[in-house]
Amino acid sequence: MADGKPSPKHIILTSHPGKRVKKAGTVNWAAPSSQERGPIIGTVTEPADRNVIGSHAGSYGVYRALAVAAGDLAPAWKPDLTNTEPAEPIGPFPQWSEPGRIVSLDPWGHMVAQVFSADLKAGRDIRPTIAVTKAHINMPELKDAIRAGRLTPDGTILNANGDIRVTKAAIDPVWYLPGLAERFGITEQALRRALFEQTGGMYPELVTRSDLKIFLPPVGGVSIYIMGDPAALADSKRQVACRVHDECNGSDVFGSDICTCRPYLAHGIEVCVATAQVGGAGVIVYNRKEGRALGEVTKFLVYNARKRQPGGDSARAYFERTECVAGVQDMRFQELMPDALHWLGIRHIDKLVSMSNMKHEQIVSQGITVGERMSIPDELIPPDAHVEMEAKKAAGYFTEAPVAADLAAVKGRDLKE
Repeated sequence: MADGKPSPKHIILTSHPGKRVKKAGTVNWAAPSSQERGPIIGTVTEPADRNVIGSHAGSYGVYRALAVAAGDLAPAWKPDLTNTEPAEPIGPFPQWSEPGRIVSLDPWGHMVAQVFSADLKAGRDIRPTIAVTKAHINMPELKDAIRAGRLTPDGTILNANGDIRVTKAAIDPVWYLPGLAERFGITEQALRRALFEQTGGMYPELVTRSDLKIFLPPVGGVSIYIMGDPAALADSKRQVACRVHDECNGSDVFGSDICTCRPYLAHGIEVCVATAQVGGAGVIVYNRKEGRALGEVTKFLVYNARKRQPGGDSARAYFERTECVAGVQDMRFQELMPDALHWLGIRHIDKLVSMSNMKHEQIVSQGITVGERMSIPDELIPPDAHVEMEAKKAAGYFTEAPVAADLAAVKGRDLKE
């Protein structure tokens, strides 16, 4: 250029491989070892190394792009992974290489700095998709449980101030498309086309690069909180308690009483702590699927529709109003949910804190046995949430409590109250 600045870099379309040599090689999903499987590379610093569709960090990849555009982040920046290894070992477990067991996450994703150290030293930009650390957590409900005598502080797992020592993990989604299609009983071609069309053509490789079998979708991932020894989760001689929980920002964070999400989460943590205290382990699997994966905007629209319908908000029309606004009652697709349990090495759950038949059926269908199922105690249900609870019970959700005789009589508050 006349001003001496280098010319802008040409945009290289990724929809066709061209003549580029793929140094990273093909990913052999469900191979028995990390080296046989190979690294998953979704970074853009070395395009020739990429062996996936999409990029790392799920929905946060868009913020990374914004940081690059704003000049706050160098496009070719690579992380220093020194001392980032897991704070507690997880795996490997047999489920990692059992065909069809894990299709929506990379089981080796937390061990990148260890198992692919040679590749990293050679300059390959391989990023972890899972991180494992330790922390203390606390919820006011735990102090209530201590005061009520349901929990007793032991100074190891549960402190007197309500703090719980946990091992926690964050998981970014990594979708193996052939396995995902098989899990849903559809063809890989149909899956790829729907993903391409329903994202407005965001990822052309979905329909032009059949050689790329792995997709890093821009969606939320999974958070896991383990109470007790993580090794107990895969030990058949020790008890395991589990609550699989789907995100609900309004209730989980802000305490909205229109649903049972936060009370159920707190109850699940309480059961997990009690199980850990007798030598077992408890695990909370928290899926980022706000509003049944319909999104918070849709969820709030449904709330309005429920509260404004003739006759008011009633248990009789609970699911119907959701479907009128969203087109479906639920898009969480629990088919993928057991993958996190397989990653942890779980084969049996002694106490499943859930009344969802969808969750239970998918866990069992994936070869994990379940002992006791636990619904939320009636005294923990907020007043306005009885609409949701009675509707679910009438729909066949697991419960020890009787179903209301007249669903139309189970009413929630008006919008103005």
